[in-house]
Amino acid sequence: MVKPPPRPRALLSVSDKRGIVELARDLVALGWEIVSTGGTAETLRKASVPVIAIEQVTGFPEMMDGRVKTLHPKVHGGLLARRAHPGDRAALVEHGITPIDLVAVNLYPFRETVAKPGVTSEQAIEQIDIGGPSMLRSAAKNHHDVVVVVDPDDYPRVVAALKSGELTPGASPGDPGTELRRRLAAKVFAHTAAYDAAIHGYLIKDEAGWPERVTLALERRQELRYGENPHQAAALYATEEPGIRHLEQLHGKELSFNNLLDIDAGLMAVAPWANSDRAACAIIKHTTPCGIAVARSPREAYERALATDRTSAFGSVIAYSVAVDRATAEAMRDLFVEVVVAPAFADDTLAVFREKKNLRVVRVPIGELAGWDWKRIQGGFLAQQRPGVQAGGPGSGTVDETGWKVVTRRAPTEAEWRDLRFAWAAVGAVKSNAILLARDEAAIGIGAGQTSRVDASFLAVHKARQQGHDPAGAVLASDAFFPFADGVEEAAAAGVRAIIQPGGSVKDADVVAAADRADLAMVFTGIRQFRH
Repeated sequence: MVKPPPRPRALLSVSDKRGIVELARDLVALGWEIVSTGGTAETLRKASVPVIAIEQVTGFPEMMDGRVKTLHPKVHGGLLARRAHPGDRAALVEHGITPIDLVAVNLYPFRETVAKPGVTSEQAIEQIDIGGPSMLRSAAKNHHDVVVVVDPDDYPRVVAALKSGELTPGASPGDPGTELRRRLAAKVFAHTAAYDAAIHGYLIKDEAGWPERVTLALERRQELRYGENPHQAAALYATEEPGIRHLEQLHGKELSFNNLLDIDAGLMAVAPWANSDRAACAIIKHTTPCGIAVARSPREAYERALATDRTSAFGSVIAYSVAVDRATAEAMRDLFVEVVVAPAFADDTLAVFREKKNLRVVRVPIGELAGWDWKRIQGGFLAQQRPGVQAGGPGSGTVDETGWKVVTRRAPTEAEWRDLRFAWAAVGAVKSNAILLARDEAAIGIGAGQTSRVDASFLAVHKARQQGHDPAGAVLASDAFFPFADGVEEAAAAGVRAIIQPGGSVKDADVVAAADRADLAMVFTGIRQFRH
């Protein structure tokens, strides 16, 4: 009597159980037998799917609260055996090991667990998966013989390939599924690398100083039409941190590389007021604000930010710290805007925005900026703490005035203090060298990206007058110290009445003397806000 060929075997062990019952049913219908563990086996039994328990394979019970269940030669021998290797085949026979032809495994939810408030170290440690990554890596190493699936979204593709014959159990010369096997294996190693990076990041998060090694796990969110220029290919990758990975586009054309840079700049510009009782609006061109204001409503904030520089606002990205309502959307009708970004949009707002088919409408949560700030250089990255000191920390809505001091004979008036606080928070989003003129908590002139601070002062005054604003009586914020008195003299000549700046120049005495001669109030913050 001819012995029937052995049934192909699949090992299913998943934390995320999306689609696992359907996958198991499809495999059984194709003649496969299913081996499973713990909760996955119970899920399959409840769905009337025949299952072989892992302890029947290993001869050992699951133990230590599930810490040890698949770490066994009967499992890893079945995964790592090379079907075309005579020695490996002999070892399988000698030790009574059945080959495993397909593995569907995903891992304990470590990242989701540590993201919850109040999670203890013990709870986090128990979510570090050991057996899962081990099985995935064994199967992926031997992917010429074993189909390995880590993403539930890939189950239908794998089943279809098994039904069509593209994938076959075990290895076969000229297997048409070789490329699919390779892609699935590559996905496994990317997944386990990101998983390990999350654990590493958690374990070093309270470490003093800078760790010797940092692993960044980046996920491609979308391919872009092109980069900064049409001849450059580009894509968007995101980390696990809050921010751009949670971006949701609600309307309009595909986002471009430059749109995303400006969205990021807009989110940073309005972050100081994320938890404030007022609305902030920033109008961004080329990653720097050309208008910024706060007000009682988003519409008023927009109108005041637009008034900063109506000319430059054409083709801008506009960011809000609060939900955008219909009145704000209607106020924006006459301006050509590339992107509107906000944490939320009222139900009737999108109807107005959809009148412009190309306008991109994007929802992104705005709040505390997490993690480090990374800057790319050739062959490496620079890492720094995120800039948040300019307003008591991103999202605080308050100003940390620790270390501030009035250095002139005249102190600011109450109205000047209010505008100085606004200007200091706002200038942190402007490209250096940065000078920002403000009145009534709105920018009226911005000098950005200049190689000379006196030129930045001149430009801020020029831009204010160009748009019909009178600098007389305004306040001025400088992102870094005035190296000479000339920048202060430029502002005083325009009628500026109060200045806020870090101080710290060897010429501070000359700068303060110039302010005193003009009867200006000047405040030193002791903190610089360069944005290169």
